[in-house]
Amino acid sequence: MERGFDADQTNHSVIVDERVVVKWLTPPAPLPQPAPEMFAHLTEVGFTATATPYAAVTRRENGDGGDGEVLLALVTAYLPDASDGWEWCVDEAAGGGTAFAAELGTLAADLHAALATPSSAVPGPVRHAPISPEPHGRALAALEEALALTGGEDGDWLAARAGALRAGLAPLAGAGPTPLIRIHGDLHVGQILRWRGGYAVIDFDGNPTVTGADPFQPAARDLAQLTTSVDHVAQVAIRRRGADPAAAGAWATAARTALEAAYRARLAEHGRPDLLDDSLLRPFEIEQECRELVYAARHLPRWRYAPMGVLRSWYG
Repeated sequence: MERGFDADQTNHSVIVDERVVVKWLTPPAPLPQPAPEMFAHLTEVGFTATATPYAAVTRRENGDGGDGEVLLALVTAYLPDASDGWEWCVDEAAGGGTAFAAELGTLAADLHAALATPSSAVPGPVRHAPISPEPHGRALAALEEALALTGGEDGDWLAARAGALRAGLAPLAGAGPTPLIRIHGDLHVGQILRWRGGYAVIDFDGNPTVTGADPFQPAARDLAQLTTSVDHVAQVAIRRRGADPAAAGAWATAARTALEAAYRARLAEHGRPDLLDDSLLRPFEIEQECRELVYAARHLPRWRYAPMGVLRSWYG
């Protein structure tokens, strides 16, 4: 879950000799975990726009529940001069630059094409099936929780538009067969480093605020989280950098448009335009904003301005 500059790290990363980064999981996570398998898959299919994975450190534990193995740490390459999107992308928003957006769209499409390629780690990477009722129910639950937890003027504004928000989620209930792939699961600008060698997507641990979700989902879910994070960057630039709201809104619209166009064009180059179901993009974006509101209410109230600013720009 993204939280702009207010991110609180649940894990602890140590840079060793500016060569490797050791990310210690606190607490250790029971296996299986998505990151080791995702790293193995991406390495095998030749996806390199990430911090090169070197090792996963595990430990066998004996307890009352029986033997089990836990993931202690992940070891990846150190990327010189790296900063995440809550730094470099906010700089772009404050300065009005949008050239980065096409590069992010291309990166996301390359990632999804790689995740849709068979490997020994993920031999059946694409499933063609109707979306189950679960995503629609999960999205509605997120909306209802956001409505219940958001108070004051923001809560009144949200409640007045509850019907429109529910209608916006409806395509999740009626979607036909669509490709389902292993997705990143937590793809926002904070997970994309700009470093000396370009851009790199990191943190394949999945969304820490969602439990029990099928790892195979529509690619539109990742893209929706990435595009909404661009909108959040604009809100951060307004709040933290004093950016003009109209200019920041125009910047976000231009950046989103360029990102989505580059994403679609790159999927076509890979021969996989079918991976994106456009009808699901806005419903997943609405769900994402609801999740941001829930997170703000439960953990970080000062973050509420970002998803509320985005929703007001959509439903003003």
